[in-house]
Amino acid sequence: MAISMYRASAPIFLQMLPALSACLDKAAAYAAAKKVDPSVLLQSRLYPDMFPLTRQVQIASDFAKGAVARLAGVDPPKYDDTETTIDQLKARIAKTIDFVKEFKPSQIDGSEERDITIALGNQTRTFKGENYLVGFVLPNFFFHLSTAYAILRHNGVDLGKGDYMRPPG
Repeated sequence: MAISMYRASAPIFLQMLPALSACLDKAAAYAAAKKVDPSVLLQSRLYPDMFPLTRQVQIASDFAKGAVARLAGVDPPKYDDTETTIDQLKARIAKTIDFVKEFKPSQIDGSEERDITIALGNQTRTFKGENYLVGFVLPNFFFHLSTAYAILRHNGVDLGKGDYMRPPG
């Protein structure tokens, strides 16, 4: 049985991005309760050579919007990556969710063999649609999502698996 490219992409993003936004709500509440400047959380990272929380959220958003667009054969929107507050990151997530919701299964299903070429630094890489989604997008999306969660948890925000793994629907 063939994979449904739509079901393997959009619903996952629409489950996990609101959960990320809710984690940011808890981060804002934590910062207020502890009288910590939220920018401390936003600039936190797990290790010096890793991206901070802000960039983790931006990249997770980029993978979601880029995946549905490219699988549907359209150019993904470009976001400026200028967010400096929790509210701005939440707005970016909301904008990404709205974009993902624009796509119908008929636009994405059948993209398994579509050639998708992306820039990675100074190089380009071409994937077939299914390999792009399953072997590149989803692992990267979950990596950056998990890292964002881990940064917040590491900094004391009261999060559990239920916050990360929000039920679908």
